Amino acid sequence: MAGRLAVDDDELAHFMKLLKKSSSSLKGLRKALSDAEVSGLGTDDLDSACQHFQDDWKYGTEQIGEQTENLAKIIGKSKDSYNEVDKALEEALKKAGEGKGKGAGSK
Repeated sequence: MAGRLAVDDDELAHFMKLLKKSSSSLKGLRKALSDAEVSGLGTDDLDSACQHFQDDWKYGTEQIGEQTENLAKIIGKSKDSYNEVDKALEEALKKAGEGKGKGAGSK
């Protein structure tokens, strides 16, 4: 199947590794932020705004981390599925080619 649509397994594996690393980095960031105190920065309004930001940031980074992990899983499954279909197609084409040669001689 050379020269046609192909999936670069190494490149996809590298991309999945980067996605997982990104998710781990976000977890580390969330941990660092959860330990940070937002009180006493200034006025009560500023403290409240900082707490609100921290809550939003925590939620947002959790969602990004989950989606990143899910994307890595989806890419892995897609890669595996593509390889299965590609292998089955290659085998089917081989069988069709072998059958075509046998059929021509028997007529």
